[in-house]
Amino acid sequence: MDVDKIIEVRNLVKKFGAFVANDHLTFDVERGEIFGFLGANGAGKTTAMKILCGLSKPTSGQVLVAGYDVALYPEKVKRSIGYMSQKFSLYEDLTVVENLRLYGAIYGLGRREIAERTEQALKRLDLYDARHRLIKTFSLGWKQKLAFSSAILHRPAIVFLDEPTSGVDPVTRRQFWEMIYETAAEGITVFVTTHYMDEAEYCHRVTMMVDGKIEDLDQPSALKTAYGVKTMNDLFVKLARK
Repeated sequence: MDVDKIIEVRNLVKKFGAFVANDHLTFDVERGEIFGFLGANGAGKTTAMKILCGLSKPTSGQVLVAGYDVALYPEKVKRSIGYMSQKFSLYEDLTVVENLRLYGAIYGLGRREIAERTEQALKRLDLYDARHRLIKTFSLGWKQKLAFSSAILHRPAIVFLDEPTSGVDPVTRRQFWEMIYETAAEGITVFVTTHYMDEAEYCHRVTMMVDGKIEDLDQPSALKTAYGVKTMNDLFVKLARK
């Protein structure tokens, strides 16, 4: 395991019968990096992410996450990561503080840690005065920011964000990405999928998945130069829809 890398993937293959969902994927993700995982629907992103999160085993190849082989130590992988899904994942009939405390307990934090980190999260979000409000009374944007805060409450080595800003307004999307930058600055690696190509510009590096394979991987600026396009959306059209 390279100490500078939080994810190491070598020749990852995932098959479902005769169908190859992931075709010999090889890539690394650096510690503290914001890594974009892009591609059209059906490109193999979700399958690969499930493997990286320890929820599915590869058919062949090696995958190390936070130093653990996902095929051998899936439970250790799960304890080392945070995860936020596209679909809102908090409990709407619980209050803000109740949700944070619940997730702290699920992640195995002690009472003192839960109390301290809940307090920190509330102050960071400027929600201390609203801590006893039910989650269902908040807008989708606020719900997503709360879900993200819950996913990193235990300070994981890496957090996986599956289309976290889907359906929220542009201002909230920008605020959410400010939270992502703050998280990466604290040393937590952020692995994010998104269908908003302008958000890909905010990533340190991005990989473009096409038909189960990695078509290319580099910094957004380098990819645009290499393919002679002006925007990441142009790049997406050129690669993913070729």
